[in-house]
Amino acid sequence: MPTMPAVVSAAGAAAPCSNVVEDLVGFLRVLSDGTILRSPGPVFCPSTFPGEHPSVEWKEAVYDKPKNLHVRMYKPSPASGGVGAGGGGKLPVLVYFHGGGFCLGSCTWANVHSFCLRLAADAGAVVLSAGYRLAPEHRLPAAVDDAAGFLHWLRERAVDGDGWWLAEAADFGRVFVTGDSAGGTIAHHLAVRAGSAAAAAPDDPVAIRGYVLLMPFFGGVSRTPSEAGCPAEVFLNLDLFDRFWRLSLPPGATRDHPMANPFGPDSPAMDGVELPPVLVVAGGLDMLRDRAVDYAERLSAMGKPVELAEFAGEHHGFFTLGPGSDAAGELIAAVARFVDVAAPPPK
Repeated sequence: MPTMPAVVSAAGAAAPCSNVVEDLVGFLRVLSDGTILRSPGPVFCPSTFPGEHPSVEWKEAVYDKPKNLHVRMYKPSPASGGVGAGGGGKLPVLVYFHGGGFCLGSCTWANVHSFCLRLAADAGAVVLSAGYRLAPEHRLPAAVDDAAGFLHWLRERAVDGDGWWLAEAADFGRVFVTGDSAGGTIAHHLAVRAGSAAAAAPDDPVAIRGYVLLMPFFGGVSRTPSEAGCPAEVFLNLDLFDRFWRLSLPPGATRDHPMANPFGPDSPAMDGVELPPVLVVAGGLDMLRDRAVDYAERLSAMGKPVELAEFAGEHHGFFTLGPGSDAAGELIAAVARFVDVAAPPPK
């Protein structure tokens, strides 16, 4: 049985005497002896990103102790006048999975945290930002398996939620699975798993009413025009995304692997998959724009309930790179409208 590679924090640790064989812009380096060096966080998470919001309460919990997987939970506070405790009806729930090419990221990163604060406040929703295991230490489908495990944890909390922090605010009959970039890919795979399985039990305590794929991180062996035309000098370029796939897919797999390409030769057929409404967000300046648009168009051609929202002048992940921007606010408004239409609050 192969041994797990050693993982060393890049901060304050001397690198072993080995060559670097993969380098994700200094955030993650893989050495020839299998050692993995990780930086404690990205340089694009300045302390100026808000860590609190005047109308949102939040706390962190462990949802999978053996794997040390955490979730950050956000809810509009009663003082804000929102629904939930002291505000009338309960709030829809947005389960959120962060991006990072399956290799980077955390629900604790400042930019992710700041976006989730604003998402909870502006969308008027409970937000559950769940972590998952990262590659290359844990290659796909580990991240999707962890996400499925989180939904199982959520169902348990919905049933035995005596004293649970969210019990008075969360409407588990209106749950939406969301994610950005790699998190959007996770949302796709959860949708396929759920839609390919037997019909949900009528007494399921968690009703998933829709999926939101924010600039999903899809791949394929054949290049799309938006990929082929991506300038090499931009930060999120084709070479970097190829590195993410090399490090996250099973060893030897190509980008047509089902985990990367939803319409690859070995991917499950989507025609017979039962789907609730799906919102796909694309960025006009995103290298992955063509794949997101193609995904939405294919689902639409199959008769699936899908909506495409394109932000013409925006790059990949603009809403987490600038969670306080006007464009991020417009995206959150689009998500809130989608939620209200797909699952209106009970009267």
